[in-house]
Amino acid sequence: MAIKSYKPTTASRRNMTVTDYSDLSKVKPEKSLLEPLKKHSGRNNMGRITVRHRGGGNRNKYRIIDFKRNKTGMDATVQTLEYDPNRSAHIALVKYEDGEKRYIIAPNGLKVGDVVRSGADADIKPGNALAMENIPVGTFIHNIELYPGKGAVLVRSAGNTAQLMAKEGKYALVRLPSGELRKIPVICFATIGQIGNLDHENVKVGKAGKTRHKGFRPTVRGSVMNPNDHPHGGGEGKSPVGRPGPVTPWGKPALGYKTRKKHNRSDKFIVKRRNAK
Repeated sequence: MAIKSYKPTTASRRNMTVTDYSDLSKVKPEKSLLEPLKKHSGRNNMGRITVRHRGGGNRNKYRIIDFKRNKTGMDATVQTLEYDPNRSAHIALVKYEDGEKRYIIAPNGLKVGDVVRSGADADIKPGNALAMENIPVGTFIHNIELYPGKGAVLVRSAGNTAQLMAKEGKYALVRLPSGELRKIPVICFATIGQIGNLDHENVKVGKAGKTRHKGFRPTVRGSVMNPNDHPHGGGEGKSPVGRPGPVTPWGKPALGYKTRKKHNRSDKFIVKRRNAK
């Protein structure tokens, strides 16, 4: 899918590009697969802000996505390709032989009218979902489960793909987009192919307003605050942070500070870390 630019009628238009949505179906989303999506503006159940710089933004409905792909042994025909405001990837509406409709993440190359299938008898082609024990080594995959039957949690954003590197007993060795090598149970499901909307990473936002539409509020630098508001604040003129390294508003190191548990239970499944030299 290409990138679309505009004539520079304003300063922000000059620097703004958008995804060309001409390949998507010009239809309204399936009503039975929509849910209300309430905004929390970064607040938890106690009303306290736990994620800063959130609030406002356009109202959206949530599209219920089939991450489990558990309707096996039945063909599904792609009805539409649609935009989803809740994720970077596009989604496809598929209709099964028994009439049930579901949304799936649209892989690269999927078109209206194509047939997709889940289960051990599915072909190795984009959009089909199989357990990794039935997928040949070297295949590019996405939408990967970590726990059998729980639904896909890995490799779900636009343009991403992982590779099945090997199978050893009960585990498959998968190389994730970050470069991490990880063991995943071979009975976990994954979908064949690369996720579509490859040019998403090349889109230029162009103006601050587009970020506000997504629900992001302004971020103020700590160095321009007062010392009672941020550890970097205060001083005459432009001052350094006054510490060995930059910190958060609460004094924790901001760069290079590892937050992962030292004895995480999932460490044994990571063969090679993403930042390993």
